[in-house]
Parts: sequence; structure tokens; C-alpha cells
Amino acid sequence: MRGIAGRPRAAFNALGLRWKIAALLATGCAVVAVAIGILVHQARLEQVSTSARSGATAQLVRVRQLYELTGQVDSDDETGMDAALDAPDLPASLRAAALDGRRTTYLDMGADHPVVWAARPVGDRVLSVREPLTEQAAEMAEFDEKLMASGAVVVLLAALGGAALSSRLSRELRTAAATARRISQGELDARIDHPRAPGSRPGKDEVAELAAAVDTMAASLQQRLEAEQRFTADVAHELRTPLTGLHTAAELLPQSRPTELVRDRVTALCTLTEDLLEVARLDAEMERPDLASHRLGALAEGIVRRSGCPVRFAAACGPDDTLVRTDARRLERIIANLVANARRHGAGTVDVRVAGPVVTVSDRGPGFPERLLKDGPQRFQTGARERGQGTGLGLTIAFGQAQAIGARVELRNAEDGGAVAAVHLPES
Repeated sequence: MRGIAGRPRAAFNALGLRWKIAALLATGCAVVAVAIGILVHQARLEQVSTSARSGATAQLVRVRQLYELTGQVDSDDETGMDAALDAPDLPASLRAAALDGRRTTYLDMGADHPVVWAARPVGDRVLSVREPLTEQAAEMAEFDEKLMASGAVVVLLAALGGAALSSRLSRELRTAAATARRISQGELDARIDHPRAPGSRPGKDEVAELAAAVDTMAASLQQRLEAEQRFTADVAHELRTPLTGLHTAAELLPQSRPTELVRDRVTALCTLTEDLLEVARLDAEMERPDLASHRLGALAEGIVRRSGCPVRFAAACGPDDTLVRTDARRLERIIANLVANARRHGAGTVDVRVAGPVVTVSDRGPGFPERLLKDGPQRFQTGARERGQGTGLGLTIAFGQAQAIGARVELRNAEDGGAVAAVHLPES
């Protein structure tokens, strides 16, 4: 029962804002139309009933006068009025009231043949008059049909009016949502630019307030990101020169265990600086790929061979090799970073496979952290804090270079364990 009751709510929630407003307006107008219709119906029914009772009472007075003069009870065939003494089908309540000395009426509009009765005592007998109300019942039915038709027209007009009034609001909200999505995808200069009506005051136009808030947020976010990008590039550039000198000085040190440690750390700092510069260029969208058609299997095999890493490679490198449109140098950077990430954080043999336009790098380690799968790579966060290794820039650069060449990197964990990174390339 709960599932059945929830279906209308689910269907309503699935509607767009425009149709929700139209539905709510139509529902409100329908409730008002029903309430007014009931009141009008009752008022009209009361009017018809009062008229019918008055007519029956007047007929009863005429029939009684005629009966007192002639001793006969007269009926009217033209109007269908039937007068009788002690009528056998007289309602029991009406008979009891007449025998009690009261003149009263009885109305039955719900019967198959609606009638109105009027009765009064005549001696120890009951004189009654019955009049058919077929015309009045037909009039009420026609009146109710007109009420329902009018109500339906009002509800329809309310729904159409609600849809028309809410279409502008819905369109402006969709524009705001589309702009927010563009901002989330990296288009930081996207703005809604909602036109504010001349002379409007804050708080009077909620949509304009929302648009202004989104534009302000986007401008602030753009400024902060640009400042971060400039800072990253400036730091990397400033570090490059002294690190180059430090690297040269380290090479001049005599061979020893401390010298090896110094050279290793200097090399790591130089690599980090180059990575920071590359991230800064990717953030600034300064990278311009050199796209060309390549056989993916042969290209990936050469990349793996040049890496010098113990990697198990599998691909079709013959005539069936898939043609992809990519930048060979940038693809090498992507695959090299993914292989290095697998060797650093994974376990077992690293596998590189090519299937169609997809290059897959997998290992047998603990897999990617849930945070990484959910939010994507974050700088200086590797998910391997217990080891204290890595900066998180390898995956960041891989994702950035993939975006630059029109590819897509997908991260997932294998069912039998291990991390899987798949690079989807556009076919040529």
C-alpha cells in the first residue's frame, strides 16, 4: 500500500518546475471550483425545492376549497398533478404529520421519478396532492453539467496560465543550471548575466538574486583559481634555477652514500618542479596538442619499451590495430604516469593492454581509494599517507593531458582486486 501511495508523489517529483507549478495551480483551482460548484448547486437546489413546495401547497389549498364546495377531489392531467383522499402511496411521515393536524410537504428529488407531496387533514381523512418534478430534475441535471463544464474550463485555463507564467521562471532556472554546469566543467568565465528590471530592489526578483549570486561566486572562484595557478607557476619558475644549480653541484660531490641520498632528493625536487610547471600550463590551457593518426597498439608498445619498466604488454599490433587521433608525446606522458602510479602504489606485475581505442593499465595492489574514485585526483593527495610517498601530481597530469588531446581517463577497481586505469582515445 505504501508503494502504491508513493507512486503519485514520485510521478509529481519527476515533473519539471514548469509543470509542477501548472499542476499546483490547476489543483488549487479545481478545489475552489468544486467548492463553489457545490455551494451553487445547493443554492439552486434549495431554490427549486422551495418553488416546488410552494406550488404544491398552493395546489393543495385549491383542491381543498374545491372539495369543500363540491365534495370532489380534482386532478390536473395537463400538469400531472394528482389529488386524492387517503392516497395509498402517500409517504408515511407525511401521513403521520397530516393526521397530527399539520399541513406539510414532502420532496423527493433523488427518486427515479422526482415528486413533491403536500397533505393536510380533512376531518379524519388525509387530503394530498402530488406533482411530478421531471422538468425541474432535468433542469438541475443540465445546470450541474454547465457547472462542471465551467469548472473544467477554469481549471484548464489555470493550468495553461500557470504553465505560461512559470515558463519564464523555468527557462531562467535552466539557464542558471546550465551555467553552473559549465563552471563546474572548467569554463570559469561563464556567467548568467540575468537582466535586472530597471528600478527593481533587492529581494523583489528572486531569480535575479540567484543569478547575481552565481555570477559573483563564479567570479570569486575564477579569481582564486587564477591566483593559485599564477602562484604555482611562479613558485615552479623560481625554484627551477636554484635547483638546476643544486643538481649540478650534487653531481660534483664525491661518490658516497650521503652523496647518493642528496642526488636522489635533488632529482625528486627537480621532477616535482617540472610537474608543477606542467600542471600550471595545463591549468592555464596553454597546451596545444599536435594531433595525428596513429596505430594505437604499435604506439603503446613503443611507449612501454621506452619506459624501461617491467611491464607486461598485450596488444594487436598488426593490420587490425586500431587507428586513433592523438598526440604521441602527450599519450606517452599519460601512460608513463599511470604505469609509475601503478608501480608505486600497486603490487605484482603491471599490465598494459590495448583493446580497440582503449589503453588499460592495471596492477594487483589494494586498488584506488574510494575518495579518489569519487572525487578524482587531487593535488598532493595520493591516498597512500601510510607510505608518505607521492604528490598526487602524476594522476592530475594524466587527467589534464588526456583532456588536452580529447581523451578520457577512467579509474576503477577490479573485482578480483587491483587498480585499473583506462584511457579512452578518439578513433581516427
